Amino acid sequence: MPVCESSGLFCRQHGQYDEPSQRGTSGMTTFLTLVLIVVSATWGAMALWFKSPAAGRARWALPALWAALSATMLVGFLGGHLWCLWLYAGMLGLLLLWWFCLVRPQNDRAWMPEVSRQTYGSAVDGMVRLHNVRDFRWVSSEEFDPRWVSRDYDLSRLASVDLILSYWGRPAVAHAMVSFGFEGGEYALFSVEIRRKRGDKFSEIGGFFRQYELAVLASTEEDSLKVRTNVRGEDGYLYRVVMDQAAASALFLAYVDTANSLIKKPRFYNTITANCTTLVYQLADRIVPGLPLDYRVLLSGYLPEYLFALGALAGANSPTEYRSKGRYTDRARESQDEGSFSHDIRRGVPGVVGKAS
Repeated sequence: MPVCESSGLFCRQHGQYDEPSQRGTSGMTTFLTLVLIVVSATWGAMALWFKSPAAGRARWALPALWAALSATMLVGFLGGHLWCLWLYAGMLGLLLLWWFCLVRPQNDRAWMPEVSRQTYGSAVDGMVRLHNVRDFRWVSSEEFDPRWVSRDYDLSRLASVDLILSYWGRPAVAHAMVSFGFEGGEYALFSVEIRRKRGDKFSEIGGFFRQYELAVLASTEEDSLKVRTNVRGEDGYLYRVVMDQAAASALFLAYVDTANSLIKKPRFYNTITANCTTLVYQLADRIVPGLPLDYRVLLSGYLPEYLFALGALAGANSPTEYRSKGRYTDRARESQDEGSFSHDIRRGVPGVVGKAS
């Protein structure tokens, strides 16, 4: 039988690769399998950590057991025991079954007071009634007067839409809120919130692992904006968005619809796919289909540059000018009269005319 004379090449006569090439293919397969095991094992350990029902030192038990079993299967696979790979696949399958079928979002938990209720509403002939509008009066992060109210809004009197960004550290990350202004000086602020349980601390990594539920919360500006600047020490910026009344009304109703849907069908918060900024984009895209998706939608701190590029801001010549004049932190801290808070924070903001309408 003729043989291939050149080592490491494809034999045209027999249509087969020689042994060195086969070993290379096998090595690449082993490497990719190794990467998949390491990545999935790491994900599994973190999932078990963030969703563990235990507390304290006991919280380490399940992630540690998973990591030990995964490492054992990995060593066995590298030692030539193929059954270890199949056993690990079975382990991973059970974990995924638990993750997608048993780890479910809920509305009935021991929530922190500020997210203990969910906003919901109804609309009839342009009149919207919202229930569970938060109107807390904050003394400190631990001391406050909890108030939940119902409010009526006439969409025919809707006069403005403002994007509000609140920063607490890194310039690329901010909490995005949308405030709807009505004739007469009343504002309805919508915020996509993490619904944290009592004792929860915020973790961006935990946001990838179903640690929190999602809520759309309506509140007064004297609550949600003032607590961020005056109590939590955050830095606030306000931008007047160019939007006609029909689109603004549709966006308002989209928020109400989303809030109602979360009561019927709760969702998990996700650091990338379901957060304050991506929800704003998804809602706006329902009103103006085809909005270009941009990295600044994920890096919410850069939303002003995104809106400026779209021509959605008016009254200034550059994003830098918008940021400088739209920063309301000091005005919020200096405002003494609760009734004039919304007016005070809008003084000098580009695009705002009249009495900071």
